[in-house]
Amino acid sequence: MGPVDGTVVPSASSGSLPFLPQPVMRVLRNIKDHYGAAWSQYGFVNAFNPLKHWYDRDVVGIDVGITMLMAENARTGLVWDTFMKNPEAQRGMARAGFKKYQPADRDKSEARLTK
Repeated sequence: MGPVDGTVVPSASSGSLPFLPQPVMRVLRNIKDHYGAAWSQYGFVNAFNPLKHWYDRDVVGIDVGITMLMAENARTGLVWDTFMKNPEAQRGMARAGFKKYQPADRDKSEARLTK
């Protein structure tokens, strides 16, 4: 709540890895390359504000966790595939109106994924 003060939360970006992998990786690399204190032995700190030269000393497990889960999901799809095996998840997605994605040209899509 309140005005934007310039604080950056790296895990907020990393949570979008499966959806926008290239832009998110550019953001995360930029943070790591230009704001070294935002990176620790455990990964990114919880938050930092480059305008105020403030870096949180905490590395929050749930934030590191979402980064790892979304990185793996972007890499292999394991998280989404495992989640969608759950009947409740399938039913919820169907009730929300989502339909299974079928690429127009399945052979070309699979070929792109295996290269």
